[in-house]
Amino acid sequence: MSEQDERSERRQGIQMLILTGLSGAGKSTVLRALEDVGYYCVDNLPIIIVEKLLELSGHTAGEVSRIALGVDAREGRFLSEAPRVIQELRDKGAEVEVLFVDCSDEVLIRRYSETRRRHPMAGEGTVADGIAAERRALADLKALADEVIDTTTLNVHELKRLVTRRSVGGETKLGLTVVSFGFRFGVPTHADLVLDVRFLPNPYFVPELKPHPGTDPRVAEFVLSQADARAFLERLSDLLQFLIPRYRSEGKSYLTIAIGCTGGKHRSVALAAALADRLSSGGQPVRLWHRDVDKE
Repeated sequence: MSEQDERSERRQGIQMLILTGLSGAGKSTVLRALEDVGYYCVDNLPIIIVEKLLELSGHTAGEVSRIALGVDAREGRFLSEAPRVIQELRDKGAEVEVLFVDCSDEVLIRRYSETRRRHPMAGEGTVADGIAAERRALADLKALADEVIDTTTLNVHELKRLVTRRSVGGETKLGLTVVSFGFRFGVPTHADLVLDVRFLPNPYFVPELKPHPGTDPRVAEFVLSQADARAFLERLSDLLQFLIPRYRSEGKSYLTIAIGCTGGKHRSVALAAALADRLSSGGQPVRLWHRDVDKE
């Protein structure tokens, strides 16, 4: 096999998305959304070395299969090379897509006014001058675009949701973590939902159960045999059935549910494990973490 054939083979199976568009239109939001759905994202890499990036990605044994490259007016003199480089990559069999993020001048000017940022191409002129100069510089790339996203009427959450659905072809993936903890050691700072189960009978005061954690079947049975514990799980499961799809559709990437008792060793551990099991059985991937179970 020739060296050229080897390079072509390494490019096979790798998707390259060239993300470009106007400053202030939402490229950073799009890039973060792409990263959340599994793209390897690189911003402001000179486009003339994109072929080398594809070749290097071919050596990752499939770990890097989708790449998003941010390209904008900061490319300077390299920007004029972008159409040629993209066409050459396509001619060589690479899967390259161009996504252009656009926005009306009026909304861009308002966004710059609200953030008090200078337009990168304004120089000594106004924001409007910078926008006009950038439109001229990116005209050839926009003409090559496979898709143009107009963010004029979109907020950040709507834009992220649009990009996510476009990229994964369906619902946003939600990384869900259930964590047990002890209030004695503080509430987890990253928790989205915090639930207090100190209303349940405490195995700590049962001599034969006190030394064992909530992961022990005897402690779990003691906790989960309580009518209030079962009712709590039923109601919480119903609540999460309602909340999770709505968090997902709003574009939320991660959700952490924290269940706390006094020391984080017995009640919260048993209930967090039971909740994680219920969610997993329903098809929702869950990460379970017992933060304080080994603390005294």
